[in-house]
Amino acid sequence: MGSWDYGIFWKEAMDQIRAELEEQEFAMWFNLEYVSSTDTQILIAVPSSFYRDQVKQRYQSYIENKLHDLSGKELSIVMEIRSKKTGNDSSSQKADAREPLTSGSRKERSAPSSAQETPYVQKEKTPHSQLRKDYTFDNYVIGDNNSFASNAAIAISKNPGTAYNPFLIYGGVGLGKTHLMQSIGNYIYNNTDMKVIYITAENFTNEFIQSIREQKTPAFKSKYRFVDVLLIDDIHFLQKKQETQEELFHTFNALHDANKQMVFTCDRPASELKNLSDRLRSRFERGLNVDLQPPSYETRFAILKKKADARGTHIPDQVIELVSKNVTTNVRDLEAALTKLIAYAELVGKNITIEIAQQQLKDVFASPKQSNMSIEVIQRVSAEYFSLSFNDLKGKKRTKNIAFPRQLAMYIAREITEYSTTEVGQEFGGRDHTTVMHACQKIEERIRSDPTLDSTIKTLIRSIKEYSAKA
Repeated sequence: MGSWDYGIFWKEAMDQIRAELEEQEFAMWFNLEYVSSTDTQILIAVPSSFYRDQVKQRYQSYIENKLHDLSGKELSIVMEIRSKKTGNDSSSQKADAREPLTSGSRKERSAPSSAQETPYVQKEKTPHSQLRKDYTFDNYVIGDNNSFASNAAIAISKNPGTAYNPFLIYGGVGLGKTHLMQSIGNYIYNNTDMKVIYITAENFTNEFIQSIREQKTPAFKSKYRFVDVLLIDDIHFLQKKQETQEELFHTFNALHDANKQMVFTCDRPASELKNLSDRLRSRFERGLNVDLQPPSYETRFAILKKKADARGTHIPDQVIELVSKNVTTNVRDLEAALTKLIAYAELVGKNITIEIAQQQLKDVFASPKQSNMSIEVIQRVSAEYFSLSFNDLKGKKRTKNIAFPRQLAMYIAREITEYSTTEVGQEFGGRDHTTVMHACQKIEERIRSDPTLDSTIKTLIRSIKEYSAKA
């Protein structure tokens, strides 16, 4: 052994890594034996070329950063292949084996392009602790409203980190964003040995705050910056949380530079996240952004049919047709209606008929958030309140007495419906989504300077809901 001995730092690094990783992962990839060290390098022994290449690809930066934190020195790792049977290798093997772990090699930075290229024997896995096992592509009904997003998700799951990175899925409540995101995670987890983490933005924030409080931020950074696939749900929750945004920005850069796949979901396009730093918003917009729309009648019918079959419950097509026509908002509401019918049939012991469905779901069918809650209702009530005509709000006139009521109606449409800015703009004379965004911003600014406007908005919303209930 030379005059330099960083063995104590190596041991401490391994102890910390063992505490931060799952036990199975550490046991599989950290069969590393400290041999010797110099002022700039640590020599370790590994059992094979394959093992060396995998460690280089997956844990290179992780280990070296850990050593730097502990020793304060830039230490590179040199790996030597030592067979346990012979304790030795040919000189040519050693020359190859002692290739240092440098960060610039393209080979080291690229992840396997598909599950088929991952050189290991697939074992049956226990379900991922953070993912719902029923959230798979097999259980996801693809229709016109989500075909683009679904096909992109499937392509990403087969080649994570290569294209469409990051991947942002946005849309209203209950449209299947989380299902689609977790389908990606489940596919990659079940078909490769990549490390997948799923977390909501709220839990990411809470975990980050806790790491600061407990002075464990290095462990937090290591956990999220050295994964293969990071799935973060509901990023709109990050608005106004500046420190969390800063942390995610650096995590994003680390993963993107290492060609690691990131998937995010949001309730709106990233461009509409007002209280988000510009540089983080630009990161979200860098890759592929797709939206999910409310399902069409045909898709709603297929969803209900598939879910009823999965539960082993026979529901007549006429009943499924009735529910599909009357529940038009999102998949979550469809599932709630179906669950209520199945529960009634099981508890009362009766077959589900049209009459039973109408009786049991009458409150659901009459809900203002179903088809009656339309932008047209908002326009008509707003026009009447300001003594304008319906056509004035949808027309091209920009006079002050029309522009303000139109902006207010657009703002209310975004507040109480799940329509996107693009859909709202189409209903207001074919305007584009930037016009709707500008209108919403103007109203928000005016609310801050004119407290009476908030009362006007609440009055209008109350009138709109009352109108919808009667329609």
